[in-house]
Amino acid sequence: MTDKPTWLKPHGTPWRVTSETLVYDNPWITLTEYQAVAPTGRPALYGKVAFKNRAIGIVPLHADGTVTLVGQNRFPCANYSWEIPEGGAPLDEDPLDGAKRELAEEVGLEAADWRLILTMELSNSITDEFCHGYLALDLTSTAKAPDETEDLAAVRVPFGEALDAAVSGHMPDSLTVALLLRVHHMAVKGELPADLARLVLA
Repeated sequence: MTDKPTWLKPHGTPWRVTSETLVYDNPWITLTEYQAVAPTGRPALYGKVAFKNRAIGIVPLHADGTVTLVGQNRFPCANYSWEIPEGGAPLDEDPLDGAKRELAEEVGLEAADWRLILTMELSNSITDEFCHGYLALDLTSTAKAPDETEDLAAVRVPFGEALDAAVSGHMPDSLTVALLLRVHHMAVKGELPADLARLVLA
């Protein structure tokens, strides 16, 4: 990762909490209501969803320039979503271990070459959910073990087709869009092996 530019410095006054009330708690999230003072000095009401797991996203990029994607029904948006393999890792777990587990469980793949390519705050106006995004290379098959609530489909498509589907709105999942664009960016910047970069950019 490159050094942070000097223009990315904080400005103004941070938010200040005056009181907080736990509204909801389950094994995955908490919802807390805050009375706060905004950076402008005005009183404000704020609600925050805190996650008990770290989000994980993986781009499984095969040597022939294809990627493996996952299809599943998503509850919050009530839609069928095609996306990269994703999941969660406990906050006290090495996120790479979580990524390896999710890749095996969801699509039956393991990788000899793992690269952390992006970190993201997924919706920082309402939640503290944080994501580690990985590129998985040198892939081989292993046993699948999906979660008991997951009915997963899988498809392997050329990288360019996956990227086109993501940026055209057919795969609107945020991790999928961001990480596919990041892999394309890596190919443009010479951060991938030359043969693989040519396939990504084809």
